[in-house]
Amino acid sequence: MSPQVQLNQLEALLFASESALSLARLHDLLQQAYRREEILAGLLQLSQRYHGSALCLQQGAEGWRIEIRPEYAEVIQAAWPERPLKLSQALVEILSVIAYHQPVTRSDIEQIRGVAVNSQILRTLFDRQWIVERGHREVAGRPALLVTTRVFLEAFGLQSLADLPVLEQTMTPLATDC
Repeated sequence: MSPQVQLNQLEALLFASESALSLARLHDLLQQAYRREEILAGLLQLSQRYHGSALCLQQGAEGWRIEIRPEYAEVIQAAWPERPLKLSQALVEILSVIAYHQPVTRSDIEQIRGVAVNSQILRTLFDRQWIVERGHREVAGRPALLVTTRVFLEAFGLQSLADLPVLEQTMTPLATDC
């Protein structure tokens, strides 16, 4: 198959997908007709194809997707207004504690923030699939350990936790003698 057909197939898959596509998923969708290296080369070509256009190829934690460049956000927002996602300060604080200190328990979050954790906020984070329980701390009561997910990374445009902004040392460190 010609390189142009491969490139067009990649573009069609990325354009039609509702979510980012990983290299493994692209490989499967293309019925393994191309080596992973060829798919990566095609992704690079697509990225170059979009140079100077309103579109860009973006890699996130879940894989690649075609997006509209950020500088066109205003015109898109004006054309199709959406209710912006509003996050309360408490939700952002709790999510930040989990992201920067994971794995953490609810008690750890309360210790760091100095206030009780509202169960509804945790429910919201679970519902949005931004956090999950990943095991239990081996102490009395075996509290659940909370961690962020790939959905969290995608929602905030991060490839990994290493992409989080540097944390200022204003938070209280966790006690390690639990």
